[in-house]
Amino acid sequence: MSGLYFGTDGVRGKVGEGKMTPGQILHLGWAAGMALRNHGSASVLIGKDTRLSGYLLEGALQAGFTAAGVDVKMLGPIPTPGISYLTQTFRAEAGVVISASHNPYYDNGVKLFGPDGKKISDEIQKDIEAYMAMPMSTVNSDDIGRVTRIEGAAERYIEFCKGRFPSRYSLESMRIVVDCANGATYHIAPKVFRELGAEVIVIGDKPNGSNINEGVGATSPGALVDAVKHHEADLGIAFDGDGDRLIMVDENGGVVDGDQLVYILARDALKNGRLVGGVVGTLMTNKGMEDALVKLGIPFFRAQVGDRYVLAELEKRGWHIGGEGSGHILNLRNSPTGDAIVAALQVLTTIERCQMPLSKLNQGYTPMAQCMKNMPLDARDDVVNDMDVDAEIKALESTFDGRVLLRPSGTEPLLRVMAEAGTYAKAEEVVNKIVALIEDKYGVA
Repeated sequence: MSGLYFGTDGVRGKVGEGKMTPGQILHLGWAAGMALRNHGSASVLIGKDTRLSGYLLEGALQAGFTAAGVDVKMLGPIPTPGISYLTQTFRAEAGVVISASHNPYYDNGVKLFGPDGKKISDEIQKDIEAYMAMPMSTVNSDDIGRVTRIEGAAERYIEFCKGRFPSRYSLESMRIVVDCANGATYHIAPKVFRELGAEVIVIGDKPNGSNINEGVGATSPGALVDAVKHHEADLGIAFDGDGDRLIMVDENGGVVDGDQLVYILARDALKNGRLVGGVVGTLMTNKGMEDALVKLGIPFFRAQVGDRYVLAELEKRGWHIGGEGSGHILNLRNSPTGDAIVAALQVLTTIERCQMPLSKLNQGYTPMAQCMKNMPLDARDDVVNDMDVDAEIKALESTFDGRVLLRPSGTEPLLRVMAEAGTYAKAEEVVNKIVALIEDKYGVA
């Protein structure tokens, strides 16, 4: 669900502008507190990533929640899936993450989880939107919420992650490079893999408030590729700023994206009799993965882009495994939300079980070449629904073996134009034709 404030993944924007001013976040905290109280909530957890603006927004959210009469427990820097887990273990009614995930440091955002560790329901989001349209008020002085800080939250989450790796296996023979994106996993992920026995080389673990995702992490895997080659590592693991995206690098320096990782996990589950139903991807999932799954007899379904939609389809169908090429990976046997550290441990379990290097685990999957360009376009919804543009795309699709997708970004004022084809040159040619068509009709450059 998206509305005036919520996009596909919470509330997000440039700090100091629009929805990301201290006043707006104060109001959002109050609105969320009022809505949550209507649904029986008494306390919330608040965690954040490593952006400098987290201090600013943390204080504003805390004030808003307490003004609504909601108790607040502060966690400090911790990955988004860690908030999901701790919301459940502390029996809180909601968890709040201050993060803009893979975005640059000058952006920030707010995500909310329910007591079950899942993203809050559309119903609660609608209630929060309604309260945002109302003036703020404050409960009686006796009813103002209390604020406490939880010590040892990171250690609890570390133990949870380690518990997802089977005790019959060990990482003692592995040299792993871990890229923490200068984000929320910097003090957690290295400990997880070291305590399971691996030799760990860490990069992207020096956050300074403004270097999150900067040239490192899941959105910039080049640094990890170089480190894996330099250290002759068995593999590399990259997270994004808030720790819910995973990209890996094999022993040869090859990048293994989310689609390939989902395929690896699904094929392994099928082989071991643990696959329930099929796999859920998104509109952006590489068609090569869909074709490879079908060859294995694994059903595949495309959801809207966003892990909340993947989760909704998994629950609707009673399936367990799904994800996105960007690295959001879900396995409902382990967690109700995308958890990059846990997903990495699942892949490492597969490596240990099969006694094969990462480069060999995606046999049978040949990705189609993808080209995507982002167009800054305020009228992006109009373009997607433009019948003339749609007709031109269908005519173009009939001339090559592949597909075309237009998708408005849920987090930025962009239209994403994507094509898949047998070669990158062909995919780029198709994208350029579509971009030119849109620019000509809508007068953008």
